[in-house]
Amino acid sequence: MTATRVDADLIRRLPKAVLHDHLDGGLRPATVVELAAEVGHTLPTTDPDELAAWYFEAANSGDLVRYIATFEHTLAVMQTREGLLRTAEEYVLDLAADGVVYGEVRYAPELNTNGELTMAEVVETVQEGLAAGMAKAAAAGTPVRVGTLLCGMRMFDRVREAADLAVAFRDAGVVGFDIAGAEDGFPAADHRDAFEHLRRENVPFTIHAGEAHGLPSIHQAVQVCGAQRLGHGVRITEDIVDGKLGRLAGWVRDRRIALEMCPTSNLQTGAATSIAEHPITALKDLGFRVTLNTDNRLVSGTTMTREMSLLVEDAGWTVEDLRTVTVNALKSAFIPFDERRALIEDVVLPGYAL
Repeated sequence: MTATRVDADLIRRLPKAVLHDHLDGGLRPATVVELAAEVGHTLPTTDPDELAAWYFEAANSGDLVRYIATFEHTLAVMQTREGLLRTAEEYVLDLAADGVVYGEVRYAPELNTNGELTMAEVVETVQEGLAAGMAKAAAAGTPVRVGTLLCGMRMFDRVREAADLAVAFRDAGVVGFDIAGAEDGFPAADHRDAFEHLRRENVPFTIHAGEAHGLPSIHQAVQVCGAQRLGHGVRITEDIVDGKLGRLAGWVRDRRIALEMCPTSNLQTGAATSIAEHPITALKDLGFRVTLNTDNRLVSGTTMTREMSLLVEDAGWTVEDLRTVTVNALKSAFIPFDERRALIEDVVLPGYAL
């Protein structure tokens, strides 16, 4: 397998899985332009290609806070039922077109309530749009399973409310929970009651940690809050010296706590310096359960195919490496074991049997 020529066409055909992808960071530029006109929101430009370029350049600042600020325009067009239905449906279709067979989409419903929708109505509407997208993808012969992670925003006060919704909608497509937003200065432990509630209700969760803040953030996410996965987690390398793992890094690796790594996004926020030197490769080689993700496809100008291609071109990855991170993602997905196993055995492994 490792001798197989890895080109763009091959990568495009490979089955993929993505665990860390934000709904409001992945809209089609043309959709943003059309919906903005409908709601009267002013954009930096009304040309879809120029808007895509603006997003990438604005987010390419090396600063997480400025990166997050680019979401002003996508969120502005996601405050109505029509806007949410369209963006959710297109989200699924775009994953299917990229060869993704399993995806988890995350968003914070509190950020979509500036119109007339409640948080619960936002969740209902997004689930309706995702279901429509999955039906269309299946009918087109490119089926994709999409689960939802509801996010609480760590710098605001509605995290517990979002956690309650994750519990309420867990039988309606919501598979887990996340806490997002500005990491530095807003510790996850401030919302410990939400995580304790989720554990009592058997709802899995991930936590953004180890991106803008270092080892204390990762320790808190894992040991204080009980996260089953880490959003990004790139700074776990600060606990590894000359290949020797410290106690925290060893805990994360040995207990198979998945790292949701997003190379292009990490370059934009300053969490990594290059694709070639991105920690994902070293961590993979050290046996961590690393997964490959897009984070925000519009903001980072990327797709799963592009992320895989960059690692092949700049970090020397093989088809076997791509298979490994895909299987890792499914092993750590927040869906039942039998469904994960079926996707691995019936879809992913045959797709990599080149």
